[in-house]
Amino acid sequence: MKTYIEERAVEVANFIIHSNATVRETAKKFGISKSTVHKDVTERLSKINPKLASEARQVLEINKSERHIRGGLATKEKYMTLTGHTRLKGFK
Repeated sequence: MKTYIEERAVEVANFIIHSNATVRETAKKFGISKSTVHKDVTERLSKINPKLASEARQVLEINKSERHIRGGLATKEKYMTLTGHTRLKGFK
């Protein structure tokens, strides 16, 4: 594996761990695809630094389990902005 790829994988993992970043946020920050972020953390980093890979995967698993909540909140905020209401009927 090329050195710059190994370095990127470590940087990506550290960013995810320290900022609780999602795959999408990480991809945007580093200018790479979501697939590359996933591959760096799950495959490449496991060979370089298994402990760091495990920590990064834990953060990504938590984010994955919470994504439906973030999506719902984003939808709620979108419709509140569109309608000009401070509270939508049926939402708390």
